[in-house]
Amino acid sequence: MQPSRDIKGLLDIMAALRQPETGCPWDVVQTFETIKPYTIEEAYEVADAIERADMHDLCDELGDLLLQVVFHARMAEEAGTFAFGDVVEAITKKMIRRHPHVFDRSDADTPERVKAQWDAIKTAEKRERSERRAVRGLPPETDEGYLGSVQRTFPALVEALKLQERAAKVGFDWSEPEPILDKIEEEIGELREALRQGDRAKVADELGDLIFAVVNIGRHTDTDAEMALRGTNAKFRRRFAHIETELQASGETLEEATLERMEDLWQAAKAIERQLG
Repeated sequence: MQPSRDIKGLLDIMAALRQPETGCPWDVVQTFETIKPYTIEEAYEVADAIERADMHDLCDELGDLLLQVVFHARMAEEAGTFAFGDVVEAITKKMIRRHPHVFDRSDADTPERVKAQWDAIKTAEKRERSERRAVRGLPPETDEGYLGSVQRTFPALVEALKLQERAAKVGFDWSEPEPILDKIEEEIGELREALRQGDRAKVADELGDLIFAVVNIGRHTDTDAEMALRGTNAKFRRRFAHIETELQASGETLEEATLERMEDLWQAAKAIERQLG
């Protein structure tokens, strides 16, 4: 095997890895379920490379994500259900169908019209998918109804955002951000009460309501809650690293340091960030 720019080379490598007698012992025993977490992880690593504007890493991570597609397709081919070529055909067919303004005739000449056209085509595709399931004797999909198009498999923040966007299309939405802030304060009060009662199930319920409302304020201010939280995570990493570095420099350890000592260093890290703009 040699590195290649041809997708066939990658397909051949995966086929060799999956050979029961001569392949890799780890790859051979994998299933769709065991590979699924890696697929999700690789998608997040692509997003991370984009956020860091590291084009070298992005190229590498896109390759890792492509490998996941090839891996799943190979397992499906072994099971006799579909192959990589079917995956490619399915997505090319879908993209051509959903872009009649490019590949056929359509009056969708603005981003808004294109979005409306896209949604209409997706609705038709969902109906056709349901009909195909019925012909094959499969039960109806569990997520029916207006919100059924929002996948439960999304990360929770993304699912919340898409549910809100979907409901907003039929007018079930706040008209402006201010009332959402009132809702957030209301949810904080209910969370405080649940904490006071010591009801763990109620705490989880109220915490979910609070997060959902926070996602909503992000949507109304054109702020992606997922990206905002990732930014905060990065900030937390930086400031905690400052605490660790300063403690090491003074011969202290994280385990030995008091909360007050770590808080002072945290505030120092914040001050440094403000000075740096």
